[in-house]
Amino acid sequence: MSEVLYEIPQFSDKDCFYIVERHKSEFTYPIHRHKEFELNFVQNAKGVRRVVGDSVEEIGDYDLVLIAGEDLEHVWEQGSCKASDIREITIQFHPDLLSGSFISRNQFGTVKRMFEKAQHGISFPLESIMKVYSTLDRLTGENDGFMQLLDILQIFYELSKGDYKVLSSSSFSKAARDRESKRVKTVKQYINDHYADNLSLDQLSGLIGMSPSSFSRFFKQRTGKTLSSYITDIRLGVAARALVDSTQNISEICYGSGFNNLSNFNRAFREKRGMSPKEFRAIYRKNRVIV
Repeated sequence: MSEVLYEIPQFSDKDCFYIVERHKSEFTYPIHRHKEFELNFVQNAKGVRRVVGDSVEEIGDYDLVLIAGEDLEHVWEQGSCKASDIREITIQFHPDLLSGSFISRNQFGTVKRMFEKAQHGISFPLESIMKVYSTLDRLTGENDGFMQLLDILQIFYELSKGDYKVLSSSSFSKAARDRESKRVKTVKQYINDHYADNLSLDQLSGLIGMSPSSFSRFFKQRTGKTLSSYITDIRLGVAARALVDSTQNISEICYGSGFNNLSNFNRAFREKRGMSPKEFRAIYRKNRVIV
């Protein structure tokens, strides 16, 4: 399979960020990745299909996504959108803009947590978008770079106080999710290392010295998911990554990612991704370019 386009940054190491506003009638840029973090705003593009990692969704009239995962593949493609004037504002910035001791200060607590989740890509609801719309709107017309930086920080802060949705799965984006207790980390790491095996509740609860019933409640409370649902999500993420990166057939990917039945695999994939594994692979193949 061809490689995902690796995008070269549009700004130098001496700059903090890069902002561009575009008005267009269609999305033509292929699926791509880059080390820079990105906040992307799209307006008047209902029906466009947004791909971030293994998340594939059709967007509404407004879309705002933060990607803070190095090399996380993403693309906005035309889908069923018929709009003649699509507005897009893209802000790219160096990962070290919000790193180290600076973002570790108490005042940046919510922002830091938001960026940790954005390693998988996060999208914001309309209510949050409207809170920062006026600031986004004036950014491209501001000529003072320092004032633009202050506006960007204000946008990050306002967004971090509201709701957002994590997009790509952890096993696809290859990034850990959330800071968790040692017991939860132990179980998750074991699942990540043995997703292709026959994993049982008794086996996993024994890893941390809990009874199966107590562990089942504990895991659901700490992760928001049942154990079986979490294992399925990990296996689907592994499968999605194999669909993107390998030439294995779908049956091989099914069994290699821990599913023991092709029908169950296809059904679970469609339930979580809204399409079949074959359709998901086709999206990536269609949008890739050779570099």
